[in-house]
Amino acid sequence: MEVWDRVKIVRARNRPTAMDYIDNIFGEFMELHGDRNFSDDKAIVCGIARLNNVNFTVIAEQKGRNTKENLLRNFGMPNPESYRKSLRFMKQAEKFNRPIVTFIDTKGAYPGVGAEERGQGEAIARNLLEMSRLKVPIIAIVIGEGSSGGALAIGVGDKVLMLENAIYSVLSPEGYASILWKDSSRAKEAAEVMKMTAEDLYEFKVIDKVIKEPNGGAQKNIKEVSDAIKEEIMNCYNDLKNIEKTKLIELRYNKFRNMGEYKKIGVEGNVVTK
Repeated sequence: MEVWDRVKIVRARNRPTAMDYIDNIFGEFMELHGDRNFSDDKAIVCGIARLNNVNFTVIAEQKGRNTKENLLRNFGMPNPESYRKSLRFMKQAEKFNRPIVTFIDTKGAYPGVGAEERGQGEAIARNLLEMSRLKVPIIAIVIGEGSSGGALAIGVGDKVLMLENAIYSVLSPEGYASILWKDSSRAKEAAEVMKMTAEDLYEFKVIDKVIKEPNGGAQKNIKEVSDAIKEEIMNCYNDLKNIEKTKLIELRYNKFRNMGEYKKIGVEGNVVTK
């Protein structure tokens, strides 16, 4: 399958959203709100969920399916309030020793003037710093688009999983084409050279496992994909739960520090090469 076909699958209107997975995976979910500073930005949903008698803190980037929902969710592009809300509840998870699950699905952090004025860059950087040293297990799952710092801000996980048709990259193909070639219409070409698929990222050891999807994408059988995610969450939790806290932080730090040593990616002309 061409990379652009995967891009179209993850951008499909009927693609399952984070809340679809939360509803199908967890027996109970209680949403929590607000960053206690500015507002409750709804591009990220936070809450406490229960699975197999284990309490999890869930942080999820949420898109809409129609104009009304997209306006409510800011088209899945978080403002800094979302990242500060996320951090608030991640720190709460640490206080009560709850493992954290994040669902990543965004075109990127919202680039508006207001977001920049309220410290978008600082909010993302703060999350990266704080997540790197949280004393509880973190499981990050890329379910759709995972673009730029908007995705990374909730992506510092002890285990990073990715759905088969999801994409994960430094920016969108359109953004890449605009910057490199000054022509966003070359997005399809950009997608092919960005090495953004689950298979590519597993090879580079950026992610730990690829979760299979039915032919045509997760939208063809959300229960099947939800069951697979549920199984992987529990497998990851069982692998991580008994690791001593300081060791957990050390392993997480080394995981991300050593990533670049596995594969060197360079740019020769206009082509990304391994």
